[in-house]
Amino acid sequence: MARLPLLLSLSCLGTALALVGGRALLARQPALTPATATDRLEWLQRWDADPWRRREASLLLAARSKEPQEQRQWLRGQGWGPDPLAALVLKQDALAAAAIGRPDTSLVLWRQLQRRFPGDPASADALYALGGDDPAKRRQLLQRFPAHPAALAAALAAGPEAAERRRGALHLAHWGARWPGAEARLRQVCKDDASVLEARQRAQLAEGLAELGDAQGALRCLGPTLTGLGTSGRLSLGRALLAGDTRQQGEAERLLLDLVRSVPTAPEAEAAVRLLAQQGSPAAAAALARLPPRWRESAPVLARRILEAKATDAAALDLLRRWPLDPASRTLQWDLVRERLLAGRWQAAMALLEAIPTDQLPPPLAARQSFWIGFVQQKLGQDSAARSTWEVLLRRHPGGYYGWRAAVRLGQGDLQLNAASQVPAGANRPGDGSDWRPLASGNGTLDRLWRLDQRTEAWETWRHRRGRRAPSGSRELLLEGRLRQGVGDDWTAFGLLEQASLKLDGNQCALERELERNLHPLRFEAAFRAAATQAGLPMALLLGVAKQESRFTPAVRSPVGATGLMQLMPATAAELAGGPVPEQGLEDPAENAGLGARYLAQMLRQWNGDPLLAVASYNAGPGAVGGWLGPQLRSDPELWVEAIPYPETRLYVKKVLGNVWSYQQGSEPGC
Repeated sequence: MARLPLLLSLSCLGTALALVGGRALLARQPALTPATATDRLEWLQRWDADPWRRREASLLLAARSKEPQEQRQWLRGQGWGPDPLAALVLKQDALAAAAIGRPDTSLVLWRQLQRRFPGDPASADALYALGGDDPAKRRQLLQRFPAHPAALAAALAAGPEAAERRRGALHLAHWGARWPGAEARLRQVCKDDASVLEARQRAQLAEGLAELGDAQGALRCLGPTLTGLGTSGRLSLGRALLAGDTRQQGEAERLLLDLVRSVPTAPEAEAAVRLLAQQGSPAAAAALARLPPRWRESAPVLARRILEAKATDAAALDLLRRWPLDPASRTLQWDLVRERLLAGRWQAAMALLEAIPTDQLPPPLAARQSFWIGFVQQKLGQDSAARSTWEVLLRRHPGGYYGWRAAVRLGQGDLQLNAASQVPAGANRPGDGSDWRPLASGNGTLDRLWRLDQRTEAWETWRHRRGRRAPSGSRELLLEGRLRQGVGDDWTAFGLLEQASLKLDGNQCALERELERNLHPLRFEAAFRAAATQAGLPMALLLGVAKQESRFTPAVRSPVGATGLMQLMPATAAELAGGPVPEQGLEDPAENAGLGARYLAQMLRQWNGDPLLAVASYNAGPGAVGGWLGPQLRSDPELWVEAIPYPETRLYVKKVLGNVWSYQQGSEPGC
């Protein structure tokens, strides 16, 4: 008996050493990822001596399975130890048990998860599941994991008591105003509980509504004064009012001016100045004149004055050289360059183009600047210099609209509009593990969840940790964009990824490559391939249009009623189909892609295969495009595009055809 404590100690020590050794062994083995073959994972799950590796294989296999019963089989016995992956196993096992009608088993697993891992993000789902009839647990969820999707869902479902419903609405306004269904709840509480809401609560709800762009709802919630509305709320309200009528825009200009004057050094003050500088009204100009001195001489205000006063190029050049990195400088530069290009003032255009070094611009703007420098060089008779400029552009930025136009100018390629043209095999295919790439977030937990194909868990963990803070900087925007794509939210993801591309500098080539891959994914391949074959079009053309029209979101609907991947108007769809198309049909990817392809084919036939005219017609209508025809379309098609009188169509043509070129090339930026 005297030896028993010693034997137990040695046994525990041996177990600990074995576990540590297992971790070290796992670190030396090739990492398991979604690209690992299923038969390999099955072998490892059964026979590998390393328990951590068996668990990772189990999670990858469970992620591949669509059957809850099979998922439970893979996860059986894997909820051991203190590692956060054990919390994830318990969560997935509980969800699978509930899905096959085993609520008692699910309840036991949720309780075990909450008891063993109270601070892990997976425990938020446990509190949600356990708090169905327990307001105390729901409140605990909101306090412990306020920004977690489970907490936002619980806040939306709070009630039926008025106090609980009110508490949920306030939580949504602060932590997740954009959560689906939140807007209606905020309006409801503002209306129904107006008599019991405190001023700070009204301000909190109003800020949430303003963030959503509902200026009138925010003002109704606030009442006669802006009492309690902080600087971020005033900025959001001002931005929302600017989208309204003339009277609301005037209110916004006064509100933003007051914000800048009251907190001139706050970050919100700079944002307010930029908003004011973008307004064209005399009232906005007067407001700019009343700004504090530090802002009256800022880049956005001076850029506005230069444009308004039609000042000499010398004043513009001085501003561009003084603030080359400021967004207002870059906008001013392009506005002036475009004007001079259309007027044929090549020397003036070149001086403005060269005022900001190309390597100081984000990749999309650098590509644009390089193309037009080459264009002007050619117009000035410097053919060799033009070719050299375009060759560098093609090496550095081979994709997009300007990569296409440089290739055409150099005689090195053009869009392939025949049906046989295919998207390269390297295109990003969701769900195909062969194209899996590390998340490289710098956070070990997020990277491991992504590596184990736990995309929803990775997104929820990130959302919990980010809290109220919006992503900023190219790396964070890229990270959140990829995470949102991982959970199927292309609509939000593309906006984030495009923001990220405009925040890159010339020394972030690895990020630029990752952005390019994620900005041109292959979605609904079967639907687009079938539609392209039937219409005799390249699939890349359909992908390029759908990405710009709907961001590959089948149920999206425009304010005027255009619906689906290709954003078809019901009347157009009915004409193409030979009869009315129900709303459900327009939201079906296969039917929508087929009808959109048919319309695109009509446009191409009408314009003898000219992609510029066909794509412009898809956006603005063939009647409008017919009025823009002229010899410049053949001699200098790039200038013809810049002369399109509709800014929306001008941008649309460049975006869509840039997408098509990128899909067909499949090339990545050079370094």
